[in-house]
Amino acid sequence: MAAAVILPPDHGLTGLDDSKNLSAKARERLSPRIRSKAVAWGLGVVWAHRIDKINILQATFEAMCQAARVLRHTPALLLIDGSMTLPDAMLARYWQKSHPGRPCPAQRAIIAGDKTEEAISAASILAKTFRDKLMRRLSRLWPGYGFEKHKGYGTKAHYEALRRLGPCPQHRLTFHGVLEGSAPPVQGSLL
Repeated sequence: MAAAVILPPDHGLTGLDDSKNLSAKARERLSPRIRSKAVAWGLGVVWAHRIDKINILQATFEAMCQAARVLRHTPALLLIDGSMTLPDAMLARYWQKSHPGRPCPAQRAIIAGDKTEEAISAASILAKTFRDKLMRRLSRLWPGYGFEKHKGYGTKAHYEALRRLGPCPQHRLTFHGVLEGSAPPVQGSLL
């Protein structure tokens, strides 16, 4: 899951921070305000079967490219949370689908950008609230896994459900601990 947000300079949003530093209530309160104040915003989703096929890093890049692609306006600069920018060829492939003939925006990677850049913080909040809502919906499709509680993270309860029920189509089969006999990692996201 990834999001992209273009905020106007005078957005007036307070309380923006890394989504992991905010309570679920604070994120839920901010999310609609971010969407209403944003010049543009977009979401990108890559599903488990695709992650298994191309790996988590490439899937993260794809989700980010999808989120940027659906922006209604071209940002002056894509601020990427992390140490790497999006691969130019991948960004161009996605960008041209929605913005034919227009050049891709420039990019800059910012380590811990969700703590220092308001647009990245806003994107982090939109991605997290959408993912949490998606996990609640998936819990109705695949009951018994506790998706509505652990949101796909590798908790003890999640691994117990996997042992009891086996993986569902939303589980990443290449993630350690999902298939019987593979040891669970200390921490991580299974979905």
